[in-house]
Amino acid sequence: MELKVIKGDITKQTTDAIVNAANSSLLGGGGVDGAIHRAAGPELVDACRTVIARIGSCSPGEAVITPAFNLPAKYVIHTVGPVWNGGDKQEPNKLASCYWKSLDLAAAKDLETIAFPNISTGIYRFPKEKAAEVALYTVNEWMQADPDTSLREIRFVCFDDENYEIYQRLLDEK
Repeated sequence: MELKVIKGDITKQTTDAIVNAANSSLLGGGGVDGAIHRAAGPELVDACRTVIARIGSCSPGEAVITPAFNLPAKYVIHTVGPVWNGGDKQEPNKLASCYWKSLDLAAAKDLETIAFPNISTGIYRFPKEKAAEVALYTVNEWMQADPDTSLREIRFVCFDDENYEIYQRLLDEK
């Protein structure tokens, strides 16, 4: 399995799945969530409404999957990251759960490629360095727990230079 870090726009990724850093309503918002909803088209909101009608809401650390509609990916995995409140309200564990459950959903569909944004580091204020450490640690743990997975490539798609440099440095240190 290959881990990659790229600087770019997650809505342009030609992968089996992209991960959306969603809010609990799944109906779009700002940042990456809004960009994914705009690029996917109105069918994504309809699919998310169907999911919410079934489950009620998507809590921090949880993940659900929908088709990707007008995106170059096949699926969107929506996960709700935690809002940073100092780190003593289980924020790292909830963030780790976002990655783990997203990977579980991808593996359950026998997907081979997945692209993650920098979950919770925008308006949810999770410190970028800490978020990258949690992401990389969790993905590595997941890969060890499921060595026979269908996944062959996991991308971390960084929109900004700061996140890109953090992820690149952390991967180079491994």
